Amino acid sequence: MRSRASAADSSLAVPAGVPVPGAAKAPAPQRSDVDTLKRLFPYLWDYKWRVLAALSFMVGAKMANVGVPLLLKNLVDAMNFKPGDTQAVLVVPVALLIAYGLLRLSTTLFTELRELVFAKATEGAARRISLEVFRHLHALSLRFHLERQTGGMTRDIERGTRGVHSLISYSLYSIIPTLIEVTLVLTLLAVKFDVWFAGITGIALVFYIFFTVTVTEWRTQFRKTMNELDSTAHSRAIDSLLNYETVKYFNNEEFEAARYDENLLRYRRAAIKSQNTLSLLNAGQQLIIAVGLVAMLWRATQGVVDGHMTLGDLVMVNAFMIQLYIPLGFLGVIYREIKQSLTDLDKMFTLMEKEREIADEPGAQPIVIGDSPAVRFENVNFAYDPARPILHNVSFEIPPGKTVAVVGSSGAGKSTLARLLYRFYDVSNHAEGGRITIAGQDIKQVTQSSVRQSIGIVPQDTVLFNDTVEYNIAYGKPGATHAEVEEAARAARIHNFIVSTPAGYQTMVGERGLKLSGGEKQRVAIARTLLKNPPVVIFDEATSALDSANERAIQTELRAAAQNKTTLVIAHRLSTVVDAHEILVMDAGRIVERGTHAQLLAMEGAYARMWALQQSSAEA
Repeated sequence: MRSRASAADSSLAVPAGVPVPGAAKAPAPQRSDVDTLKRLFPYLWDYKWRVLAALSFMVGAKMANVGVPLLLKNLVDAMNFKPGDTQAVLVVPVALLIAYGLLRLSTTLFTELRELVFAKATEGAARRISLEVFRHLHALSLRFHLERQTGGMTRDIERGTRGVHSLISYSLYSIIPTLIEVTLVLTLLAVKFDVWFAGITGIALVFYIFFTVTVTEWRTQFRKTMNELDSTAHSRAIDSLLNYETVKYFNNEEFEAARYDENLLRYRRAAIKSQNTLSLLNAGQQLIIAVGLVAMLWRATQGVVDGHMTLGDLVMVNAFMIQLYIPLGFLGVIYREIKQSLTDLDKMFTLMEKEREIADEPGAQPIVIGDSPAVRFENVNFAYDPARPILHNVSFEIPPGKTVAVVGSSGAGKSTLARLLYRFYDVSNHAEGGRITIAGQDIKQVTQSSVRQSIGIVPQDTVLFNDTVEYNIAYGKPGATHAEVEEAARAARIHNFIVSTPAGYQTMVGERGLKLSGGEKQRVAIARTLLKNPPVVIFDEATSALDSANERAIQTELRAAAQNKTTLVIAHRLSTVVDAHEILVMDAGRIVERGTHAQLLAMEGAYARMWALQQSSAEA
């Protein structure tokens, strides 16, 4: 089920029934693990000196760790002294014990230094990636955000960020150190004893790694299924909670619970399969470890009996095996987590590489606007989907400081004009697509940010942040003072309501502003647009949620706010646009009538019929 669009999108949704391109696109091919690592590497290499220092400390820790069994061998052999040899008892073992303790301390010290040095690199890379994803998501088009599943997408970002930590932790702190230790141990065994010691260890490691990788690859399908079902369940839960009131309106709590439980049940089945295969993996790993350990100790014991090896050699071999097999015992979990981290990172990198449908042209400059610019739509044609055109050769001009109103039935294309002006979508690249200009500049040839900075909007469906009233009003001008916020609230006729609440301007508005009424939310939206004070203003059914008394009061404020500003009014109630300098009547994406209120009534056409119908409804 598609999740509800986010707060910022709900007021600009694609009209019902309009097909959205991309909904049936095939998923992008998953990149290889090597490609994912290559994609991650530049973020870490920004901290190259920390990476090199961490690797140095890691090698030092492993060399100290390998030295422990060697020293333990010498300590055991040194205990083979003659009775009465007091000097050997007091000097040799004590010195070896101190050295043993220092080596143990060195292992821990080097390990902690490695983590201390590399922590900044790990956290820095995760922060930079997360920030880039966040910025990129805001840069993507409205079309993407209408298609997205919010719950699943946030899980992908969460897992991807965690995957950076896991991948670095398991690879740098587990896999690479283990490989270094295995190399050192095999070399020591081959040089100090015979090649069979290294051969037995090597064969056991080959079987162990082959078994672990094979089974883990097979288990990956269950892990992927678990993650997919987890994301689906999370998306449905978020969707249901965001639409809490709708659930209550239709008494569908049990229906929602049953849908959620269906996903939880499927997740449970996948989790049980994953756990069963994990038990099989662990049992197989321990069997291989046990066989290898027994073979090594049998050969070492035989060497002691034959006199080729000392008792200390036997202790050293046993210590080496324990040091090797303890980290290897976690190889299955580590390998699985690394594979999962790579998968999660791939999903997040895929989000980062999602193509931006609306992008600034190379070298685009900020738009240059005076106090009151003109807005022109020149032969604009547009379609959300090529199979269903929405606008047909629409041309009109909003003169500097004037107000143009657009009226018409639902689906006529009125709100599409606002989306195109904001560059949520672009008109066609073909010549017949036309163009939109502000102050004589094509908005496709200037930066999107500068265009949106010069426009303010009061949408029909206002959605607020789950924060204070003051924060939501000040959002129109970040950094605004309390006095400026209060002035805007007074102009929007909401100040008295705010100060009447116990917390005043610190009143929390709730998720999507649900603690406020529709009219209160709309007045907050008007206040933040007044605070932004842009040269171009769009009122998209700006008073639709207000009662008649408040509507008339705010209409006065809106007219004052639109004074000397270029204003586009999209309206359903014709009584709100009678003072517009020009009124456009749209039908099926075309302008069918235009003129002042009096001129349109005199035409006795579509506008006159709409006016008569609304007047009779008002009287009734």
